Amino acid sequence: MSDIHELLSSLPLPSSPRVLFMGTPDFAVPSLRALHQWCTQRGGEVVAVVSQPDRPKGRGKRLQRTPVAAVADELKLPCFQWARLSQESYESLVELKYDLAVVIAYGKILPKRYLTLPLWGCINLHASLLPAYRGAAPIQWAVINGEAVTGVSVMRLDEGMDTGPVAHTLECVIEPNDHSATLFLKLAELSARALTEALDRWILPGKESALRFVTQPTEGVSHAPMLSKQDGLLDWSHAAVELESLCRGVNPWPGAQTETREGTLKVKNVRTVVEAELSEQQRSFPVGTVIALSSEGPVIRCGEGALILIEVQRPSKKSTSGGDFSRGYPLSIGSLLREC
Repeated sequence: MSDIHELLSSLPLPSSPRVLFMGTPDFAVPSLRALHQWCTQRGGEVVAVVSQPDRPKGRGKRLQRTPVAAVADELKLPCFQWARLSQESYESLVELKYDLAVVIAYGKILPKRYLTLPLWGCINLHASLLPAYRGAAPIQWAVINGEAVTGVSVMRLDEGMDTGPVAHTLECVIEPNDHSATLFLKLAELSARALTEALDRWILPGKESALRFVTQPTEGVSHAPMLSKQDGLLDWSHAAVELESLCRGVNPWPGAQTETREGTLKVKNVRTVVEAELSEQQRSFPVGTVIALSSEGPVIRCGEGALILIEVQRPSKKSTSGGDFSRGYPLSIGSLLREC
């Protein structure tokens, strides 16, 4: 940032700011609604919304508005949906003369000239407690790694990947039954709250509680790269508790999966059986072996403990309970699941 932008971004916001919103998926919708309400109450204005282009969806491949664009239409806000950021998009934003940009899950990295276009810079809502889980999939990786707590961070965008200074954070407990989709909903709402709290503090002149952007520490940095289908593969040599976290973290996409004789078995829901609950005979079985057929579903030996497959989906079939799967599929105790 230039010196003038560093200075201005450290000062209170204008009492009635002009704000640009940039976002695309459902995750950004609560923040857009909250920003619109906040500006209305403060006499400010959401001058425009920028979202990704509409995409064809469904069997008919009909164009469907992005969630953020649909809400912009509802709120009667101008909406730009450029396929790429170019000279045209830059000049259009210059004409808006806005004070601040709010960016949340927009889907593109902003070039430097866009970061300094508003005098008070661009702030981002990131779904982690930075500097932990920088990157595209912070929600999923927090669940996969068995974190007990995550949260959201209000940060100023710079040219790095989620490396800008942070001004405000809110924590969120990850419950034992949370998966990525449920945590997604919680953090979307928490982001909206964090945004309005940060804006309230930012317009306070000279108060102790005024917003301050602080450089991220060098300790505790971790990364959350975009998931691939390979990330959902179950490696039975891992501990059951780790595999349960993986199943929750990759739900709904890419989904947990393992191989059987008839093809890929999608694993929708599981429960851990700790090592101490296994019999001596069950502990002797190799990893990946069916060690019991419970009413909840088949029990598979892991590197430590075992997993009960509570809900599964066979190739080209509908999801079914683990119990029905045990009763209707040729499983036998002592056999490797991949050979069943």
